[in-house]
Amino acid sequence: MEIKIKYFTDKIEPLCYIAGKSDWIDLRAAEEITMQAGEFRLIPLGIAMQLPEGYEAHVVPRSSTFKNFGIIQTNSMGIIDETYCGDNDQWFFPAYALRDTVIHVNDRICQFRIMEHQPTLSFVVAERLENPDRGGHGSTGKV
Repeated sequence: MEIKIKYFTDKIEPLCYIAGKSDWIDLRAAEEITMQAGEFRLIPLGIAMQLPEGYEAHVVPRSSTFKNFGIIQTNSMGIIDETYCGDNDQWFFPAYALRDTVIHVNDRICQFRIMEHQPTLSFVVAERLENPDRGGHGSTGKV
């Protein structure tokens, strides 16, 4: 599948897979960002894409983002659908700083994957589900 991508800067490395590691693709900060503890910023990622119809991108922090930069993603996971595809529809990472930090141009701060939209579902009301209970919230791993 081919996807059109527009770069807003030549200061970040082009997108690529890291062969054999994951099918998620890293995204990089397109600007140097200085944040104080308690500050919110939209960090520009320097790209826009034309996703295929029926697809969306899921954007989440990398596993090292909090450890390296002290930031968290404010909406837990970003969803970018195929309608966000104009020349000025740059992708951003909504970040909240838990400590003072500096994020440099080209730092890998988040990752994405492209997923097909969920199919249309219908819900059927039932009095019973007729399956065994697992033991309630937080029960996995209990003896």
